Amino acid sequence: MELIDTIQQLAKLYVERKAAIQTEEATKNALIMPFISALGYNVFDPSEVVPEFVADVGSKKGEKVDYAILKDGKPIMLIEAKWCGDTLDVSKEGQLLRYFNVTPASVGILTNGHEYRFYTDLDQENIMDQRPFLQFDIAEINEQTVRELKKFAKTAFNIDEIVSTASELKYTGAMKAYLSEQLGEPTEDFVKFMAKQVFEGVLTEKARDKFKVITKKAFTQFISDRVSDRLTSALSEEKAAEMAATEPVAEIIPVIEEEKNKIVTTQDEIDAYNIVKSILRQKVSVSRVVMKDTINYCGVLLDGNVYKSLCRFYFNNPTKKSIALIGADRKWSKNPISDLNDIYNYTDVLVSILEGFLQGKFIDKTNADEPEGE
Repeated sequence: MELIDTIQQLAKLYVERKAAIQTEEATKNALIMPFISALGYNVFDPSEVVPEFVADVGSKKGEKVDYAILKDGKPIMLIEAKWCGDTLDVSKEGQLLRYFNVTPASVGILTNGHEYRFYTDLDQENIMDQRPFLQFDIAEINEQTVRELKKFAKTAFNIDEIVSTASELKYTGAMKAYLSEQLGEPTEDFVKFMAKQVFEGVLTEKARDKFKVITKKAFTQFISDRVSDRLTSALSEEKAAEMAATEPVAEIIPVIEEEKNKIVTTQDEIDAYNIVKSILRQKVSVSRVVMKDTINYCGVLLDGNVYKSLCRFYFNNPTKKSIALIGADRKWSKNPISDLNDIYNYTDVLVSILEGFLQGKFIDKTNADEPEGE
């Protein structure tokens, strides 16, 4: 079985069992040991995996770290485990920090069974970094993360290769996190930087307030435009492939371009999309909530998958706006809204639809159908 398939199974088990997992030991047995096994290590072979690993650190005797993974009799990775309901904080994990300093292990892992954080010593040799170079939640894992995770498998573990890519992973991740924060609420320094690129006047307090709004809007529109361009491009390529068998290429291209030019993403659609993201961000990473604009409606999809439609906005008629939602009967229904804030009234429905997709309860195979009343 492929690693990503195994991780997805663990994610499903976590969703199903998290209410019953009430202790750290239960977390280890139900989630962490299967994860170690997924990497190819035998959790029942003490020459590979040592639970409650003990090493004397200075005057501290008998301290234990939850797991040590060994190679040639020496620890290569240390794992500190927490209950799946705990929040991870490496600054409070004294054993992991101290053991990393005095053992040959080059990788420290902090986990609560679903969130994993991988550390090494990029900032100062033999001192474990405060910031992880790789982190993920098994419920949101993607193929890129799996490619990195494979480097820690028993058959592939190579510390030189891991360290060589750790720096890029760490700082790329930090930059992405920073940009995500600025997208949500830009800081004063970020607003000043952006304003200086386009504004030559004196940046008074009033001007800063103005540019804070402009910066946030420009950032949102830029990302939306890029996403829309990629989706439109993918849609055009798919349509071209379908038409190629029956239509000459010279006739296909104008049709695709004509359809593309008819799609206009409005500010109301962008704002509505951002409202949906704000509703769902507590349940799933906002990067997985994707907008796809079409001629007839603007859709919001999970993972950009047309068979996982979270909702649709029908805003072409400015006096008769509505949001369409798919019900338990897998049929679409349109709900009129007089103001974009009305979307918040459908918070529970949107969360329910999202959870249905996350738990694999249903796939929207009615994607091509129009809501009732169309």
